[in-house]
Amino acid sequence: MSIDDAVPTDEAVPTDEAVNTDAPDAPAPGAPAAAPAGRRDRIRRTARWAATIGAALLLLFALVVPNQLARISPWSFLRIPVEGLIVGALVLTLPPRLRRPVAIIFGVFLGLLTVVKFVDMGFYETLDRPFDPVLDWILLGDAVDFVRRSYGGAGAVVAVVLAGVLVVGLVVLMALSALRLTRLAAGHRTAAIRTVAGIGVAWLVCTGLGAQILPGVPVASGSAAVLAYDRLHQVRQGLHDRELFANEAKVDAFRGTPGNQLLTALRGKDVMVTFVESYGRVALEDPQYAPQMGALLAAGDRSLNAAGYHARSGWLTSPTFGGGSWLAHSTLLSGLWIDNQQRYRDLLASDRLTLNRAFRTASWRTVGVEPAVFGVWPEGAFYGYNQLYTVRNLGYRGPLFNFASIPDQFTLSSFQRNERTLPHDPLMAEIVLLSSHAPWAPLPHLLDWNTLGNGKVYTGMPEAGESPDVVSRSRDRVRAAYLHSIEYSVSTLISYVRTYGTDNLVLVFLGDHQPAPVVSGEGASRDVPITIVAHDPAVLDRIAGWGWQDGLNPGAQAPVWRMDAFRDRFLTAFGSTPATPPAR
Repeated sequence: MSIDDAVPTDEAVPTDEAVNTDAPDAPAPGAPAAAPAGRRDRIRRTARWAATIGAALLLLFALVVPNQLARISPWSFLRIPVEGLIVGALVLTLPPRLRRPVAIIFGVFLGLLTVVKFVDMGFYETLDRPFDPVLDWILLGDAVDFVRRSYGGAGAVVAVVLAGVLVVGLVVLMALSALRLTRLAAGHRTAAIRTVAGIGVAWLVCTGLGAQILPGVPVASGSAAVLAYDRLHQVRQGLHDRELFANEAKVDAFRGTPGNQLLTALRGKDVMVTFVESYGRVALEDPQYAPQMGALLAAGDRSLNAAGYHARSGWLTSPTFGGGSWLAHSTLLSGLWIDNQQRYRDLLASDRLTLNRAFRTASWRTVGVEPAVFGVWPEGAFYGYNQLYTVRNLGYRGPLFNFASIPDQFTLSSFQRNERTLPHDPLMAEIVLLSSHAPWAPLPHLLDWNTLGNGKVYTGMPEAGESPDVVSRSRDRVRAAYLHSIEYSVSTLISYVRTYGTDNLVLVFLGDHQPAPVVSGEGASRDVPITIVAHDPAVLDRIAGWGWQDGLNPGAQAPVWRMDAFRDRFLTAFGSTPATPPAR
């Protein structure tokens, strides 16, 4: 059925007198006896009124629904949207031939705006920010990949199909709804003018009085227009961001520093820079997690101290939240603020001196361990690894643990076996640990390192644990699963140092970002813990001026740096000489 079939033209109903909505249809010749005329008319009138009320409610929903799930309540919809008043007044002043296209355009716009709001809801629930229409398209593909690896290929297909149906359906329904109300207003012009004028006066009065349904929820709403304006401003910022980033990337005090003047205080050390997925500040300070994590880290301190190791810890502010780990990795390693995909692509196309390349320039063997990578990974060439380990060559033959794929303990064991068992040159490794990745189920257990083999020892473990489906049924289960995953990942690192640590080992480990808001809560910071563990006291003496706190657990008073500040501070602390003096 076309729109023209569904909605009569305005010219067909120009005045109140011309509209006879109650006139019964003549029965077709030869048709069976119809229901009594009165009953049939009542059914049709009821259906027409239901359709009209439904159209009005749908447009009201689109105009006033917030773009964050946490802000949605029944009170959210008891507001007067100024956008509807403006369009209603415009329709009443337009000639009949222009009403239909204006209604269609308005309906399509509202449909697309509603889609943006729904996408925003998903982004706020996972990344604690709205969708960026210029820079975030690639994340939609990552979301599909996450669903595929968490719930299977069929689940991903269903999700994509449902999303497509939702988008098309919303746009079509909004256009049909706008056309229906336009037809009604044109056919009852006097009543429509009075209605728009009356509601307009109410909007002005509520605006003047500052009337609010709830704190921060005004009765007189203009939220749809504000959202549209903000999104246009965001587009302009996104388009301008490339130029800003290019100017930031030009500044590099260590560009051109020769290898013999880089990292001189770490000569002969094996340095591991290890990212723990979703290891955020919430894990150490939230009342639900702090007692368990505090006890685990305190026990870890005692265990490491007994083996001659000591640690210092602080906080870094991540450029991302809830996801986008690669943005945090590249920020830490490059010393540039990489908070969107455009900056990430531009970084990869540059010759920026990363920490990895600095170590390689200074004659370390550099290794990347990326258990989330299943195929070709061009980033390896940018970071300048001598050797890259992915799912293909880590030697894992066990079952995959959902999106987290390979257990952290096996990842570290494979790295140890391939790189540190035999005599070797000084080594710098960037290692990504995935077991604490959402959906935090199923989880592996910490095993005897000597039993890991090729990973078949994990057979049956994923099936024995809770599935993502089960965990996602309640917020309490999700939060408990998150805690268990962080406990596993951090315990694995501590156990690795105790099992394979040597006098020349230096371990830097940190979170990449906070977990999703379902775990972190509303208004959480972007902070993540960072820790340096070393056996040689001279290593920690080098960072004494940083103000970091002793031990694995940074307290509330530990300093907080932006993550992009770490590269230069690390290079400077460990004996690197800037090629150009820092700007004053």
